[in-house]
Amino acid sequence: MTQQKMIHATEATNLADILERVLDKGIVIAGDIRIQVADIDLLNIKLRLLVASVDKAMEMGIDWWRQDSYLSSGAQSRDLERENRELKKQLDRNEELRKRLVRCEAKTT
Repeated sequence: MTQQKMIHATEATNLADILERVLDKGIVIAGDIRIQVADIDLLNIKLRLLVASVDKAMEMGIDWWRQDSYLSSGAQSRDLERENRELKKQLDRNEELRKRLVRCEAKTT
């Protein structure tokens, strides 16, 4: 009878090494879900998942968490500042309209 030998990996890779490698290089997982009935699309979902470290993501130009008001206090203050500017513009427009209305009413009386 032939004797079979078990083959063992010479280098054991633990979970931390794999995670470090994935975060360093990044990994993209993509998938599409499409539901059709009689060649009519009822549902079409495109899924994209990127797993990478923050440094690697920023290197790729991805930094959406900086603008997300739920994740960044800086984004919250920027949102408030923008909203404040828009409200001031509305107030200025309303005040200008009120002045025009007063002038028109004065001319008609």
